[in-house]
Amino acid sequence: MRTHGLLATDLMQGPVYGLSTLEADLDPRLAPHFHYDDIFGTVLNRFLVQAVAGIPLTVYGGGGQTRGFLNIEDTLQCVELALRHPPAAGELRILNQFTERFSVAQLAERVRDVGKGLGFDVRVAHIANPRKEKEEHYYNPKHQALFDLGLEPHYLTDDVLADLLHRIRCHRDAIDVRRIMPRVSWTGRP
Repeated sequence: MRTHGLLATDLMQGPVYGLSTLEADLDPRLAPHFHYDDIFGTVLNRFLVQAVAGIPLTVYGGGGQTRGFLNIEDTLQCVELALRHPPAAGELRILNQFTERFSVAQLAERVRDVGKGLGFDVRVAHIANPRKEKEEHYYNPKHQALFDLGLEPHYLTDDVLADLLHRIRCHRDAIDVRRIMPRVSWTGRP
């Protein structure tokens, strides 16, 4: 890159949540994919679907696994900001694309509390972790650069969680409960 003066930005994206954007709400055919399955689905999507379907929220192990999360509206905003503010010639710029950090256990508690407030029977169940990952780990990525470029974040508030639960409830009959519980052991244990 330096030799040829190329511009490069690497957007390192955390798990994305959300079911809509202003543009997607204009036509149902524009709705984003919503993966809640045990392999490709994000933990927050899985918890929201489990809450609506009456399945205990499955926290893998103690739930200490922590990641940075991003609202789908902020995903689009981050891409636009990166395009509007290119790096210098020959620079490789890495932007960590997330706005908040949550552990799996924190997400489960939040979904449980908001779900119960909406009348769902939400319980949390800790199960053996089928993934090959540390229970607790150091997680401290820097993500100020996108804020410095003008990111105006949409945070995961109780209202946002309630809206997600309402939207999922409208599609309750389409939930495939066979895809929620772990079907693959990544650790080699049954």
